[in-house]
Amino acid sequence: MACTALIKGRGLDCSRTSGGIKYVYFAVYDEVLATTIASSEVTDIDMGASTLYRYAMPLGTASLSESISGSRENGTIFYTPTLSLILNKLTKEDQNEIKLLGQTKLIVFAQLNATLANGHDTIVALGIENGMELNAGTIDSGAAWGDRGGYNLNFEGMEKEPFPMVVDYTATPFDNADSGSPIPIDPS
Repeated sequence: MACTALIKGRGLDCSRTSGGIKYVYFAVYDEVLATTIASSEVTDIDMGASTLYRYAMPLGTASLSESISGSRENGTIFYTPTLSLILNKLTKEDQNEIKLLGQTKLIVFAQLNATLANGHDTIVALGIENGMELNAGTIDSGAAWGDRGGYNLNFEGMEKEPFPMVVDYTATPFDNADSGSPIPIDPS
């Protein structure tokens, strides 16, 4: 006898989708007062007086994945969200910000290139319950003229549920996710 019954099947999708990430939004984990999740969707984010910090991603430089780990013997399962991103150009300002990212537990929102049926971008939430942490990366200068100089950053979390989607926005991302009022975004 099954513990849980499946509720639906899945056919082929008639449309195409795009990979990659347009923007990454960082929130300080301890400053997010509450989130409401219903049916694998973040329907409300109480940021209090906090701000989301938006990073624009160059095309083809950011990705996310989530590993599923389970144990038959222990009857357990957990999810490991991972975000990898590249920031071009070395600057002292970025050095200082990356140092702060490494010292801070975060909730990360990723605005994907994939779109919903209405044309709005899909947004997912990573580390919503336990946070995400910068756990690896490199600072590269390149060797040849055509080489990239910049940062490779890898964030990882550990959650008991798969990452949820964020409720669809009205006109701009997060404009209705904080009890109906827009969440402050830097840079806006």
